Amino acid sequence: MSDLLEALLGDLRAEGDQLWSTVAGLDADGWATPTPAPGWSVATQVAHLAWTDEVAALAARSSTPEGKAAWDEVVLAAMADPTGFVDTAAEEVARLAPEALLARWGKARDELTVALREVPTGEKMPWFGPPMSPTSMGTARFMETWAHALDVYDALDQQAEPTDRIRHVAHLGVRTRDFAYSVHEQQPPAEQFRVQLVSPSGETWAWGPEEATQTVTGSAYDFCLLVTQRVHRDDTDLVATGADAEHWLTIAQAFAGPAGPGREQR
Repeated sequence: MSDLLEALLGDLRAEGDQLWSTVAGLDADGWATPTPAPGWSVATQVAHLAWTDEVAALAARSSTPEGKAAWDEVVLAAMADPTGFVDTAAEEVARLAPEALLARWGKARDELTVALREVPTGEKMPWFGPPMSPTSMGTARFMETWAHALDVYDALDQQAEPTDRIRHVAHLGVRTRDFAYSVHEQQPPAEQFRVQLVSPSGETWAWGPEEATQTVTGSAYDFCLLVTQRVHRDDTDLVATGADAEHWLTIAQAFAGPAGPGREQR
């Protein structure tokens, strides 16, 4: 296991712990609080994280006969309802009592950590899109945990202090540029963009060639909100230079699946 993966898993644990501490003391009404995601309560958000962590652990162990059978069962369910199986799973798990839901999520978090550490070096694990390395899966799980936690904090009228852990989200947002174009059935620009962001601690994070004519600058936090569709483009401090860079910011998404409706402008 690489040092990079170990550091990533530590950040994923810290992000999950922060959300855990927020929801652990909620009463039934608190768990039923609607979140910005239409039709999803706080319980649904946590249930989605629990289920996806479980499935990711199954994928990581799919090289064994038992693991392959379990993973194949998930794939068949996805094929039977490709546009609804994720929501269906979240809604089903969300029906658990709060204590049972937290216990299931806690077990899923632990199992995922162990499973990702066990993937042999150089091997990739299957997923609903292209196969992923353990580090890529860990990054994706961090992005989802962070984004869905934001929905919970918003629903409960709480504010989580941004940390430099969001670099994982920013990195994924940059790496998925061409994917965002493909989701919209558009051809991505041949030219690479320069993305230069200021982290919560004040550091500068940069991707892409310095000489690029198409650039994006601004706060890393706003960029992460945008690529997870937690904010409208016009409500960010991001500055795009070049028509292609500006267009990208209107379609950017760091998550798999179809483009969502995004957030309305405040």
